[in-house]
Amino acid sequence: MFLDFLFGFRRIKVYALVGESGTGKSFRAKLVAQKYDIEFIIDDGLLIRDNRILAGHSAKKEKTFLAAVKVALFDEKAQRDEVARKLQVEKVKKVLVLGTSEKMVNKIAMRLQLPAPDRIIKIEDIASQDDIERAIRTRRIEGKHVIPVPSIEVKRSYPNIFYDAIKIFRRKKGPLLGVAPQVHEKSVVRPEYSKRGKVIISEAALSQMVIHCVDEYNEEIRIKKIQVREDTMGYRLVITIDVPYGTQLGGNIHDLQRYIIDNIERYTGILIEEVNIIIDKIIQA
Repeated sequence: MFLDFLFGFRRIKVYALVGESGTGKSFRAKLVAQKYDIEFIIDDGLLIRDNRILAGHSAKKEKTFLAAVKVALFDEKAQRDEVARKLQVEKVKKVLVLGTSEKMVNKIAMRLQLPAPDRIIKIEDIASQDDIERAIRTRRIEGKHVIPVPSIEVKRSYPNIFYDAIKIFRRKKGPLLGVAPQVHEKSVVRPEYSKRGKVIISEAALSQMVIHCVDEYNEEIRIKKIQVREDTMGYRLVITIDVPYGTQLGGNIHDLQRYIIDNIERYTGILIEEVNIIIDKIIQA
């Protein structure tokens, strides 16, 4: 049974739409899906087919930004199992995964036991810079988000965050006149966390988490310096350490990097883009 489950997913072709938060991915998801003949979309914790929410629950429903990120990444086992089972039952052939970075869409695919994305489409490839900047302004100033399903579906599932509905009319190219245009309806929502403002983790708090992770991994390692840099995709860390003589790290340095990334992402919901570990010197124990 388990092998059938895996073999079924191997036949799925995964597409990814990648762009920074607020650049209009959800707004354009249906058009991308239509272009590549994709029936299923995974966006912010939801599995969507055509105009219906099939499984999962929306990250937009969460009251804090960090909780929303965890939902979008399918951090909870019950949520990802529900979506994975639905993907199998529906016999999905193609699926479009939305995310803020290639790392994020790869992580979502892995957690849902999907193949890695076969094709990655960047928001800059399908939207003008003016459109992207306009979307970012709307997100920052008004806190509005889009879910690519009709308003009736969102009102039924998430009435507390529903804000408005928008309709996109798109006429198929061709010589025929009088052909009715295709209509894509999307729902505009205002999550609780967007009303309260984005939650930002401080450099001091993140540094303390790193210290705790390193101490748990090997209490003999001494941290000399931690540099934290935030960019649009997540956080980048540079950790300088001293290692006691005789400590066996070797290839385990990669295990330490993975331990730090996994634990911080699991317990905070933030994305760690990169961890660089510099061994400054070997010291006497």
